[in-house]
Amino acid sequence: MHIAQDFHELFTLSSFISLLTLSVLEIVLGIDNIIFISIIAGKLPRVEQGKARTIGLLLALIMRVALLFSISWIVGLKDALFSIGNFGVTGRDLILFSGGVFLLYKTTMELHNKIQGYDDEEMNVKKISFNAIVLQIVVIDIVFSFDSILTAVGLVSNLLIMIAAVLVAMIIMILFSGKVSDFINDNPTIKVLALSFLLMIGVVLVLESFHEHVDKKFIYISIAFSFFVELMNIRMRRKEEKRRGDTNNDPRDVI
Repeated sequence: MHIAQDFHELFTLSSFISLLTLSVLEIVLGIDNIIFISIIAGKLPRVEQGKARTIGLLLALIMRVALLFSISWIVGLKDALFSIGNFGVTGRDLILFSGGVFLLYKTTMELHNKIQGYDDEEMNVKKISFNAIVLQIVVIDIVFSFDSILTAVGLVSNLLIMIAAVLVAMIIMILFSGKVSDFINDNPTIKVLALSFLLMIGVVLVLESFHEHVDKKFIYISIAFSFFVELMNIRMRRKEEKRRGDTNNDPRDVI
């Protein structure tokens, strides 16, 4: 890829369409990343959560751009490093497997604590350092980056378009991660749903490391439907609480 040629081709209609398409795709593929970041940043005091999310995502952005400049290396990760029987283990397999196991472990622990009825303060008896949270955000983002980068390579060949799409997606993630985080942490049932989604993503990453391809669109559709149903449940509960409050405050009950 030649930077000068890529820059010359950047200001064309086809490049704009490619940028828009790739940006939307990066945002969709980043949904699981936003959910993980929202949950892991929730371990910190509320005043530090925004700072942790922003620093973690900015560092992750630097790592993504660096990975884009190393596309040939990333593509090379699909070559077998060694074999176990007839199964060729690649660098990509090792990264996906490690990321999937890490995600499964973190999510399972979170779900276990939630099912046991512990709140965030009880779960955080041992204070987690700010730097540890930021490091986890960066590490998991790198794992999630591989699919999006390989997808980008398959869609466009212009490196500058890939970088611009990553920038657009990351800016949107930074802008909306706070609202997503507050919504998840303020609604326990949504948090359990989000953790279940991450559990599925962890399983998918492990399966992908064993060369078992899983079409993520089915996962996103199922989680979108579950989210829609849970939103209706939340609305129903709030309506019911409001009716109960109105009944308790009925002036006719006052003697």
